[in-house]
Amino acid sequence: MNSQIVLLPLGAWEQHGPHLPFDTDTIIIDSVVARALQDSKVHTNSFVIAPTIAISASDEHAGFSGTLSTGTEALVQSVVAICRSASWAHGVCIVNGHGGNADALVRISSALTYEKIQYSIWSLPSYDGADMHAGHTETSVMLHVAPDTVHTDRIERGTIGDASDLVAQMRTSGVAGVAANGVLGDPTTATKEHGIAVMNLYSSSLATHLARLSTEWRSDSQ
Repeated sequence: MNSQIVLLPLGAWEQHGPHLPFDTDTIIIDSVVARALQDSKVHTNSFVIAPTIAISASDEHAGFSGTLSTGTEALVQSVVAICRSASWAHGVCIVNGHGGNADALVRISSALTYEKIQYSIWSLPSYDGADMHAGHTETSVMLHVAPDTVHTDRIERGTIGDASDLVAQMRTSGVAGVAANGVLGDPTTATKEHGIAVMNLYSSSLATHLARLSTEWRSDSQ
């Protein structure tokens, strides 16, 4: 068995309001992975980066032009099959950059546990003051990592509210039923400086997770 761990990033291709690109989640998660692997805690040679799954479960964004989605079922089947095929590796760390994949990840976890495939799932951590979609948080990060893709002249405030309440509404009406412009949060307050702080939070969290996996999984195999 190869001693390396496969990193499988999950992005998305979906509307992000009038000001951010469809591949926002993919751009962000790819940046997080790249920066985490530069962290001194992580032994880069211990990891193999698989191609990012750039279209995932985005059914909640139906009705917005340009959005593409695998749906939950197809994403579950694809990720489980990929992890199964990585039997040559020490294990697979699924690195999730899209909140809409939550239901799929629960089912993926159940399937991989049943099949006794070594895996771990890491998703972007939240923080006090974070918003959900195309708002202050994501727009700030994009102003830091991909400023040329942000249409600052099109930024407009979206729907603001309790995250759990918004998610509950979206399960019945989708994003379009909650925010006509597709924005959940307030991108008008976004700054590059905040984006730097958020990216540092994300990459440090992932680096710590990868360092722990590398230690624990190698120890378990000895």
